[in-house]
Amino acid sequence: MAKTIFSKEPQAFNVALAEALKGIPEIKAPEWSFYVKTGVSKQRVPEEADFWYTRTASILRQLYIQGVVGVERLRTRYGGRKNRGVKPARFKKSSGKMLRVMLQQAEKAGLVEKITGSQFGRRLTKKGRDFLDAIKVEEVKTIGLNEYTSKPRQAEPELEMPEINEEQEE
Repeated sequence: MAKTIFSKEPQAFNVALAEALKGIPEIKAPEWSFYVKTGVSKQRVPEEADFWYTRTASILRQLYIQGVVGVERLRTRYGGRKNRGVKPARFKKSSGKMLRVMLQQAEKAGLVEKITGSQFGRRLTKKGRDFLDAIKVEEVKTIGLNEYTSKPRQAEPELEMPEINEEQEE
C-alpha cells in the first residue's frame, strides 16, 4: 500500500516538499517577492528566506486535498485578520498576485493544469500527484516551547563553599 499525503505529518510534509521544490528550475521566487507583503492584513514582508517555496508547497498540498482550487479560494485560505486600530478587526483576503504566479510556475513545471468547463481553477496533474506522493517525510524536529518544558531539567552543580572556621573570623 502506497503512503498518501493524508498519512504524513502536514508540517513535516510541507518542509520536505519545499526542499524538493528548490530543485525544480521553473519554481523560483521573483525579485519583487522580497519587498511585497502577502496581504493587506500583514504588517511586514515575510522574513523567511525560502518563503516562496514554503507557500508553493502549501498550495500544492491544498490542491492535492481539495481537488480543483481557484485563486479566490486560495486568497481566502491564506487571508487573515486586519488590525484596524481602535475599530474591530476584520478578515481580509491575501494577495492574489503571489498565489497566481506560484500556480503559473507550477503549471510550467507540469505539476498543475488549468480546468475550464463546469468548474474553474487548477488541479494537480498525474505528474504532480506522483511528485507529491514520492516525497519522503523525515523526522523534522522543530524547537518549540513544548520541547523546552518537556525536557527534564539537569541538576545544577552545587557550589562548594569554603569552610569558615570561627577562629579565622576573629
